[in-house]
Amino acid sequence: MPDFGAADTELDAFRAEARDWLKTHFPTSLKGKGGLMAQEGVAPSGGDYEVWRKAMGEKGWGTPTWPKAYGGGGLSPHQARVLQQEMNAIGAWNPIGGMGVMMFGPTLLEYGNEAQKSRHIPPIVRAELRWCQGFSEPGAGSDLASLQTKCEDKGDHWLVNGQKIWTSGAQWADWCFCLVRTDTSKKHEGISFLLIDMKTPGVETRPIRLISGNSPFCETFFTDVKVPKENLVGPLGGGWTIAKRLLQHERSGLSGAGGGRGAGGAALPKLAKSYLGEDGEGRISDSDLRARVASNEMEWRAFQLTALRSMAEAKSNQGPTAATSIMKNAGTRLMQERAELTLEIMGSQGLGWEGEGFSSEELGAVRSWLGGKATTIYGGSQEVQSNIISKRILGLPDPLSQS
Repeated sequence: MPDFGAADTELDAFRAEARDWLKTHFPTSLKGKGGLMAQEGVAPSGGDYEVWRKAMGEKGWGTPTWPKAYGGGGLSPHQARVLQQEMNAIGAWNPIGGMGVMMFGPTLLEYGNEAQKSRHIPPIVRAELRWCQGFSEPGAGSDLASLQTKCEDKGDHWLVNGQKIWTSGAQWADWCFCLVRTDTSKKHEGISFLLIDMKTPGVETRPIRLISGNSPFCETFFTDVKVPKENLVGPLGGGWTIAKRLLQHERSGLSGAGGGRGAGGAALPKLAKSYLGEDGEGRISDSDLRARVASNEMEWRAFQLTALRSMAEAKSNQGPTAATSIMKNAGTRLMQERAELTLEIMGSQGLGWEGEGFSSEELGAVRSWLGGKATTIYGGSQEVQSNIISKRILGLPDPLSQS
């Protein structure tokens, strides 16, 4: 019979260790500012942020459950949960993130060889390098497998020519994990997974300005780009299998499973009371809005708990599953609804774009609302996720195969 008391004692000891370490290393000037640092287009650096990033990176706690052999924390899921609880208690937040943590790192740990993991995982753990994703193309969006970026075997290197679009953060990235076509005679089996240094001659990025006023995405062009042979991940022609796993990691992150507050970052009841006032019982004065806010709060909390359970199951099994498609559709819908409610609460103050008369939070809410419209498209549209759910979870037949 397992000794649950011993396990509890070990967790209590770890909790004390985590609490002491956080008290020593977390700068109090950053308390509660994680949401602000994560706003679209913000790239924090220097000062206390740099101190905190370096401390978490060296400790490995920015990627708490990743193997210690590559710089990760080597913690169990239970220890990672305790660490997060202690961070929440003091307003601390994880400064180690980005596509390297959310998408590429977990995928490389599963599919990369030892040399690739030893080279690329430690800089991700320490947030020393940025990664971008070279998947979508002008002619290959939802039908990603129709991509045409060509990769030719030149003996001692690969030669890449083509174009990617909607490449998030490409203008700032150091490296790109990229899907390329190595065989034109096959669709899915002709795709390979390649790592490209963004400083390589022939790589060009052009930022795309969005309706939200930001430029987080780019067009990326590859013109006679030479890539070392060792940068191929997995077998030749095995890129589609790797990409599907990576997209599951991406959808898990895009769903909001990290537990954020959604658009605007504020608690809706408190926000509504500050703009619309309270009734005699301390409730939001507008009864109709009060009901809709309460409904969103309950759905959002239920979603967060489901997401946490899904992540725990993924860690205990073989990583994320097709259930991430359910979480992405549910999470993005709730975040868009939350953004709409935020603007409704702000009234005319939620219509500002720039200039005096609006607070930074109000202007940020407008941009979050507009930027959030894309969440049901990128990372796989809602329609694509519905197809995955119908086929891989519900077991429904593919209508295309029936015709």
